[in-house]
Amino acid sequence: MIPGKKIKIDFGGDEGAVMLDGTSNSVSEGDGDADTTIKVSWADWEALSSGQLDGMTAFMTGKLKVEGDMSNALQLQGVLSKLRG
Repeated sequence: MIPGKKIKIDFGGDEGAVMLDGTSNSVSEGDGDADTTIKVSWADWEALSSGQLDGMTAFMTGKLKVEGDMSNALQLQGVLSKLRG
């Protein structure tokens, strides 16, 4: 979670979305306004989370799309790498 920022991870279709709300320090399912929206399939998200897929590679190949403030997405990549470590 990034303090003071709202990041939505949209898995598309029936998979839904997750809101990482750094303004209220909460995580919830559902849609809403966000500073950054990351669009990625559930399968690709699992690969990113486990380290099998690099975030920059996913972005460059179109598997991951970012709308809004790109710097938040880059910070989230750092958070994920710490969780795996």
